[in-house]
Amino acid sequence: MTEHLVLIGAGSAMFTRGLLADILRRDQPVALSLVDTDPAALEVSERLARKMVEARKAPVTVRASVDRRDVLAGATAVICTIGVGGRRAWEQDVFIPRKYGIFQPVGDSVMPGGTSRALRMIPPMVEIARDVLELAPDALFFNYGNPMGPVCRAVRKATGANMVGLCHGVNDVGKFLARTLGVEASRCKYTALGMNHLTWFTEVRVDSRDMMPRLQEIAAEKLTRLPGTALGTRFAEDGSARRDSVDETILPFTWQLTRLFNAFPAVLDRHVTEFFPAFFREGKYYGKTLGIDAFSFEGTIEEGDRIFAEMQALAASPDPLPEDFFTQLSGEHEQVIDIIDSIRTDAVRVYSANLPNQGQIPNFPPDAIVEGPCIADAGGVRPIAQAPLPSGIAGTLAGRLAWVETTVDAALEGSRDKFIQALVNDGSCDSLETAAALADDLLKAQAVYLPQFAKDSM
Repeated sequence: MTEHLVLIGAGSAMFTRGLLADILRRDQPVALSLVDTDPAALEVSERLARKMVEARKAPVTVRASVDRRDVLAGATAVICTIGVGGRRAWEQDVFIPRKYGIFQPVGDSVMPGGTSRALRMIPPMVEIARDVLELAPDALFFNYGNPMGPVCRAVRKATGANMVGLCHGVNDVGKFLARTLGVEASRCKYTALGMNHLTWFTEVRVDSRDMMPRLQEIAAEKLTRLPGTALGTRFAEDGSARRDSVDETILPFTWQLTRLFNAFPAVLDRHVTEFFPAFFREGKYYGKTLGIDAFSFEGTIEEGDRIFAEMQALAASPDPLPEDFFTQLSGEHEQVIDIIDSIRTDAVRVYSANLPNQGQIPNFPPDAIVEGPCIADAGGVRPIAQAPLPSGIAGTLAGRLAWVETTVDAALEGSRDKFIQALVNDGSCDSLETAAALADDLLKAQAVYLPQFAKDSM
C-alpha cells in the first residue's frame, strides 16, 4: 500500500526536512501532505520538500494545504508537530516568569512555561483529533508537541483518540549512556520509565551485565569534583552547560540524582532541572543561571530562527540543493517512520512512547500518560507491563501527574483559577499571590491564542 502521511505543523521546516529525509531513504511510494496555518511557513516547507524529492528522484508526491480537512481523508498516518504561537509565544512563556525570579532553561514541558504552553496547545490539538476521528479514523496518530503529557492526556480525555506521543529523549540518552560506558549502542539495553522529560533508566545492561553499579561509580567520581573543586571551576568558567546536553559529560544534577536514586534520569540537566524548581530558586545552578549562561534559552531561540532562515533561503533559491545536503542530514530522530514500518510489517520492535498507563507503571494511576517501552507490531503501538517504580522515584513524578490533570482541566475549561492551581502545583512560585499575578500576565500576553479564557476576563 502507498502510505498517505499527513504532517500537521509542517511549518517547522527542520522537522519536515528530517522526516522527509527518513522517507526518502526508504525509497518507497509515499503521498505526503503538508499542513500549516501559516501560509508563508508552509510555502517554505513545501518548496524544500519538492526540492528534496526531485534531488532523489523519489516516488513521493507532495501536497500542501492550510486546511487539514482538505487532505485528511484517506490518511494512513497523521503526525502532529504544531507549536501554537511559534517561537515568539514561546519567548513570553520564559521571559514573563523571569520577572518573578523564575528561570527556565526550556520552558516547554513543565514550570510556568510548560503550563502556559499547554493552554495554547490543548484546544487546537483536541480539534485536530476530532477531525482525524471524523476523516481518517483508521490512521495512525502521532504527537510530538510539548508539553507531551498534558497534550496527550487532554486529547484522550476529550476525544478518546488513540494518540501516541513520541520524543527522541530516551533514545538519545540510551546512546549517551552507551558512550559513557564505552560500548556500542547496540550492546546497551535498558528500561526507562516515567514522564516525558523525566524518564528514569531503572535498568541498564551491557551484554546482560547490570551496569548500574558502574554508573554509580561514574556518578561518585564526578560528584567528588563538583563546585569548589577542579571540575566545578571548569564547569562555571568554560560554558560546559551547553544548550544541547545530550553529549554533555558534566551533568551535576543528573549524576546527583543517579547517585541518590540508583537510576539515571532523562533527559539530562537541561530538562530534568525543571522538574525540581525548589532546588534552583532564581535559576541558581552550580555557579551559573538556568536559561541564561546554562542552557541559554536565547541561544535556543536564535538557533531556531537561524535554521528556519537557512531553510527559507534553500527553498527560495533557484539553484538545486547543495551536494552535501543529504550527507549532513541525519533525519528527524524520533523514529516515527521506523515505527510505521514496524506496524506495517509486523516487525515487533520496541520503542519508547507516551501512552495511557496500562501496567507500564503499576503504582501509577490508570490512564495517566507515561513514557515507557512499547511494542510496535501489526497490533499498533502497545505498552509493555513493567514492575512498579521504587517509591522514591515514583514520588518525583506523583505530583506531576496531578499537575497534568489540573493543567488539562484549565485548558479545556478556560479556567483562570485552575491555571493558578496548576502553577501552585508546579512549585515554581513563591506564594499564591505570585502564582495569581503570573497567571494574569501570561493570560494577557498570550490572549490571542487563548479564546477559551475570554469569559474569565470579562
